[in-house]
Amino acid sequence: MTKLALPDTASARILVVGDVMLDRYWFGEVSRISPEAPVPVVKVERAEERPGGAANVARNCAALGAKASLLSVIGADEAGQTLARLLASEGIAASLHEDAALSTTVKLRVIGRQQQLLRVDFEENPHHEVLRAKLAEFGRRLPDCDAVILSDYGKGGLAHISEMIELARAAGKPVLVDPKGEDYARYAGATLLTPNRAELRQVVGRWKDEDDLRRRVAGLLSELGLEALLVTRSEEGMTLFRGEEALHEPAQAREVYDVSGAGDTVIAALAVMLPSGADLHAAMRLANRAAGIVVGKLGTAVATREELRAAL
Repeated sequence: MTKLALPDTASARILVVGDVMLDRYWFGEVSRISPEAPVPVVKVERAEERPGGAANVARNCAALGAKASLLSVIGADEAGQTLARLLASEGIAASLHEDAALSTTVKLRVIGRQQQLLRVDFEENPHHEVLRAKLAEFGRRLPDCDAVILSDYGKGGLAHISEMIELARAAGKPVLVDPKGEDYARYAGATLLTPNRAELRQVVGRWKDEDDLRRRVAGLLSELGLEALLVTRSEEGMTLFRGEEALHEPAQAREVYDVSGAGDTVIAALAVMLPSGADLHAAMRLANRAAGIVVGKLGTAVATREELRAAL
């Protein structure tokens, strides 16, 4: 196999659209069980806040050296303001449409002894008028990007995803989608989908072997008019499907600490490498290395360009 080179990513311009959230982490010590219920008592000692969802995808694009812009919806609340501030501090050009009737999605994770003990989610869907305004801005931003990522976390922020794909492809922009749910018809016409193993199984059913998987995915590609599909397979690595062709990349052999957010890193790396001159296979191999870096970190995290260069 040819030696993997890291292309110059400084000129890549990536537009990320999708569901954003604020990831909050409470870290503490666990030394006793509650007298009220059989649960651990966590004495919180420090807290962290990080951009999550599509915002983490944009962070990963920026960390890999690209110019990242983000288009999404937040609530007119403290969590939304915090998210906007965090994104600005990382150099991401974020256009966050405020919906006064919406609460910004927050995922609160309680960590004790370096293990996640509990996750609490606060979420609701944005309103139609705000989403329609976001779609209009999406059309205006297309000429200024080289690739589009649609990061679907199923929170309602991509209600107009079919129109977005149509607009982007008409403008000649590749569209990479991180899908959610069983209805993949809404992603028809996209360049590339990046489901994980469980998400793909929801759509194509259980496969008997690799040949069966290849046939099922080839049928899906043909049905939806997709150029390719990359499935991330945890300890089995990842496989890229194009037509009848399947290219496999084994997982990087390293200690896995936390897989949350690894899919964000994979789609970000693919989107950054393609307009930087890498072909799809090379982009997949680089994305695999980037994911190997991120799973060694706690929580939603990024793989930087420097870390990726060192890993090569």
